[in-house]
Amino acid sequence: MSLPIDKFPELTPCNYAAIRSQIRSGDILLASGSAVFSKLIQQATNSIWSHVAFILRLDAIDRIMVLESVESIGVRTVPLSSYLKDYNGTGQAYPGKLLIARHDSFAGVDITKLSQTAVDLLGYPYASEDIAKIAAKIEMGKFGIDNKQPLIQSDKAFICSEYVYTCYKSVGITIGYDQGGYIAPADYAKDQHINPVCMLN
Repeated sequence: MSLPIDKFPELTPCNYAAIRSQIRSGDILLASGSAVFSKLIQQATNSIWSHVAFILRLDAIDRIMVLESVESIGVRTVPLSSYLKDYNGTGQAYPGKLLIARHDSFAGVDITKLSQTAVDLLGYPYASEDIAKIAAKIEMGKFGIDNKQPLIQSDKAFICSEYVYTCYKSVGITIGYDQGGYIAPADYAKDQHINPVCMLN
């Protein structure tokens, strides 16, 4: 099953406290943001999806963490609950809509290996130049200029979708790239193996 890229799926919102115990390590967090940078991502990728991250449960300390790469900060981890009530210390929820999804090949995945890869990349910078390259490739395509060459992506800086891709690839799960040669949040929504779990509220 895949998710739409032109509109947010019509799902009944879930209460976080009610579904918290059902969220698993490796689950995907897809966001459709309303902030300025989110809108730029949406325009550049022709999609409603502006951000992707994944989840790691730390049951020993009763925390569900989001691992992600965000603009101006880079690769980081924050509690999922902060998205719902105190995003980036603002005292407000994330400015947009949030969806938890799950890859159907994730059962039996080595969470230790996934966690090691994710943690080893903490602190790496955000790959702002990749967003510019994606936008440039889209514009070239509109004017009939050859844009078939894949982007040369750094292994030292990551946009959100590249970070999740790298972590998933470490445990043998790959997400299909856009034909333009880059991976974007929308590619996770389009993947037939990724299914919605709940819309958070």
